[in-house]
Amino acid sequence: MNEPEITENLIEAHGLKPEEYKKILDIIGRAPSFTELGIFSAMWNEHCSYKSSKKWLRTLPTSGHQVICGPGENAGVVDIGDGQAVVFKMESHNHPSYIEPYQGAATGVGGILRDVFTMGARPIAVMNSLSFGSPNHPKTRQLVHGVVEGIGGYANCFGVPNIGGEVRFDKAYNGNCLVNVFAAGIADTNQIFYSAASGIGMPVVYLGAKTGRDGVGGATMASAEFDGSIEEKRPTVQVGDPFTEKCLMEACLELMQTGAVISIQDMGAAGLTCSAVEMADKGNLGILLELEKVPTREAAMSAYEMMLSESQERMLMVLCPEKEEVARAVFEKWDLDFAIIGETIDEDRFRVFYNGDLKADIPLKALSRNAPEYDRLYELTLAPRPLIDPIPQIDPIDGLKALLSDPNYACKAWVYEQYDSQVMADSVQTPGKGAGIVRVHDSDKMLAFTSDVTPRYVLGNPREGGKQAVAEAYRNLTAVGALPLAATDNLNFGNPERPNIMGQLVGAIQGISDAVAFLNTPIVSGNVSLYNETDGEAILPTPTIGAVGLIKSQTQLINGVAREGHFALLIGESTGHMGRSALLEIVFSRQEGDPPEVNLNLEKKTGDFIRGNISLIRACTDLSDGGLAMAAFEMAQAGNVGIQIDSDDTCVLFCEDQARYLVASNFDQAEALIIAATEAGILIKSVGRFTGSMIRFGQSEASLEDLSTLYRTRFGDVFD
Repeated sequence: MNEPEITENLIEAHGLKPEEYKKILDIIGRAPSFTELGIFSAMWNEHCSYKSSKKWLRTLPTSGHQVICGPGENAGVVDIGDGQAVVFKMESHNHPSYIEPYQGAATGVGGILRDVFTMGARPIAVMNSLSFGSPNHPKTRQLVHGVVEGIGGYANCFGVPNIGGEVRFDKAYNGNCLVNVFAAGIADTNQIFYSAASGIGMPVVYLGAKTGRDGVGGATMASAEFDGSIEEKRPTVQVGDPFTEKCLMEACLELMQTGAVISIQDMGAAGLTCSAVEMADKGNLGILLELEKVPTREAAMSAYEMMLSESQERMLMVLCPEKEEVARAVFEKWDLDFAIIGETIDEDRFRVFYNGDLKADIPLKALSRNAPEYDRLYELTLAPRPLIDPIPQIDPIDGLKALLSDPNYACKAWVYEQYDSQVMADSVQTPGKGAGIVRVHDSDKMLAFTSDVTPRYVLGNPREGGKQAVAEAYRNLTAVGALPLAATDNLNFGNPERPNIMGQLVGAIQGISDAVAFLNTPIVSGNVSLYNETDGEAILPTPTIGAVGLIKSQTQLINGVAREGHFALLIGESTGHMGRSALLEIVFSRQEGDPPEVNLNLEKKTGDFIRGNISLIRACTDLSDGGLAMAAFEMAQAGNVGIQIDSDDTCVLFCEDQARYLVASNFDQAEALIIAATEAGILIKSVGRFTGSMIRFGQSEASLEDLSTLYRTRFGDVFD
């Protein structure tokens, strides 16, 4: 098959800058073949190389006594005691989901699940953080339906519970939705599998489904802005098969018990190219591939297509040679492909043959650790001025109704009821009730999971917004009694070549670093998704934090509900901060001011207090969007009991000061909790009582039933 001539247009179509192409010429001393051009394009794009963010990612705290494996592997690994570890990661599938919502979201789930079971862990939970354009934008409804159905279709069929997440809407996402998917699994600490190849002449084995043309160029597409040609990119979206993935997981976990695996890597972005290069580079080896041995499902595939295909449900393994027949038997039993397609070599080369013809011969390290790295110019966002005009007093019930009517703050049952949250029978707390909780099978331990970010805060002050994303995740875990262990990040931003966008990324990473260091929740895995913009319009900066916490026994769990007669106690300091608040945006259409300050010392002190006094707490939630008013309503409707809050002041009810919790306790517990808080130097105040069937703020009231109906049905009314 004749390969096309390398032209300036072809180089540009592969996402390579002229100076990057010149570097390729310098490295190999000649013009690249078409296959080599594709390989360089795949490995040097933003999605695989992190060339714009690598410098700043190195500043993130990634270690701790609980960390077994930090960033650099398929997923992070954290010790949870008793010889067990939780393995988790969050990744994006933004561009594919905008182009082809169902398959983009579905294969996002499939990819993150492979990252987890590649490490030897059986997945126990998934979450998703979804950002869409304005609800009235003509494309939003299609995207919401497609993405939600894709996530549910894949995860439900695979058989893993979806136990949490978030959904937001803003016009900034009109041209570029975000689909961030999290997965976690459990493994024995002495049975963790890594991707670094070792040994010379070791067989390189292809595992799983056959290779097709779907997803060719997907990684390069994910590293570019959108424009009017978006529909032409549809063939770059992968197609998923959850049943095959389930078989692949079982086969891999069975294979790992045979001693056959030297190293293993899933084929994700850039497919065979990236998996082969990463395995060899981590082992300081070279690799040789013979593409005619690759199982394919389409006729006459070229070397270029095979190397860049992102067909799903595939793995690459370096095999212990004497275990070949044992390993082959496992995959044949599961009706999956098993093919030796190459070997490790003692040279810094990536050699690709196809029917005896040399299609690529490249210094391997030039594709990975020596890939381009940029120190881009950045402009840190200036701290905005405080609110210019004061917030008028409003009827608090009207303010609450405005929030409950907005899809951002309405109940998301329409979304999560399409997901199976109970499969595997270990789910303790499912979506809609705070952090998701899953029991560690055959033990007293539980794991709590949450996903958090407030993009409007990050836009106003990236560093403070980055801190707040970590702090809110910390509070959500604390509110169910969990000790926060570690986090994964998914950094979604626009074009890093623009200094203001690069400044958002830098500021957010600085804030995340501040928070995870102070709160001892190191970043153990993650993903960077850049160029999220269309025709020069960037998304809101969205550094999503996925966090995991440990609940050692039932006695440490907080998952009760408020009951008649319980006191409502506000823990933490309220200053009336309204800058960047939900009420300011929804009711007054104002997006101004600085976001609330995150006092990390108070976050830790208050969190430790909550976890130290679990026996005195019946129900708990942190305060975030909508402040005390929203927290009081959500706690009341969860317990199907009314609440009387003493104040009707707008700032008291709707301010979004951080490090605060609302707690429900009976009289004796409330009294003991107030004494304990006073002794610990923690601000605590009784703000009302759970009683009756009305929501009352001062003298303003409405029926709990009416408000709950509005809350539960609004999302479906918009998107059904």
